[in-house]
Amino acid sequence: MLLTYSSSQGHVFLDRRLFLPEEWCTDEERLSRAKVPEAVKFQSKPEQGGEMLEHAWQMEVPMQWVTGDSVYGCSPHLRKLIEGAGKWYVLAVTSVMRVWTERPALLDPEVQTGGRPRRAVRLATGATKPQTVAQVIAALPKRQWKRLSVGTGAKGPRLYDWVRVRVIESYEDLPGPEVWRLSRRSISSPDEITYYFAFAPLAVPLSTLALVAGTRYTVEQCIEEAKGEVGFDQYEVRHYHSWYRHLTLALMAHTWLTTEQAREKNGERSDGGVDCARGAALAGSSLASG
Repeated sequence: MLLTYSSSQGHVFLDRRLFLPEEWCTDEERLSRAKVPEAVKFQSKPEQGGEMLEHAWQMEVPMQWVTGDSVYGCSPHLRKLIEGAGKWYVLAVTSVMRVWTERPALLDPEVQTGGRPRRAVRLATGATKPQTVAQVIAALPKRQWKRLSVGTGAKGPRLYDWVRVRVIESYEDLPGPEVWRLSRRSISSPDEITYYFAFAPLAVPLSTLALVAGTRYTVEQCIEEAKGEVGFDQYEVRHYHSWYRHLTLALMAHTWLTTEQAREKNGERSDGGVDCARGAALAGSSLASG
């Protein structure tokens, strides 16, 4: 599990967590052999991601945006955590996530005489049902799609078609907050569509949301650079603390190299980065001690 930081000056690692599968955390013998501290308990990837973000905020890392793949975007708890911290996000979600295009009518709790009391809010009779995000996007007019660049790659501008629409999230079959429903479509393979939830002010343009979504891939760039330059993946460890020692040293070395490279540019800005060094990205890498 990795948290990276993306800015106009480059991208670096911020934090790391070793993800232990749930079956590991109930196997006392295995935990003992790997010297996993007793305080370490099972955490889902969104829980670990939230913990890393909270630590970065406590350390006053200047960021406004958070982006990540669908492992994180499909977690209501993580989305609420980011919203509650006053940050904005563009998080990928699966195509089957359900939303409303208009807020449905609700029935409030009510004590009813002569029958069973209604103790929880529920949808009103006849209220519209939520749709999948794929259904919502498929219903939009073709003219609403816009071709935008999310930066420059080895073969030139990275172009995709983008569209967004305001929707109401579904939390446990009830309406939640209003967010942007953002989608990215491949130009060469139009059937390849990626879906996102984007929490940001209404004034934020589509081009900015697309650019933030594109910074998600700086995670892969960081990993590839660290593999090639600082031995990120060149380890054979059997103990929990050994993994942390190796990864911490590799990530620090990568950060130093990136910092030196930025200094050599004499403060020149890159056209493809998120402005003002304010983006963080989450990666759901599968990591375990060997």
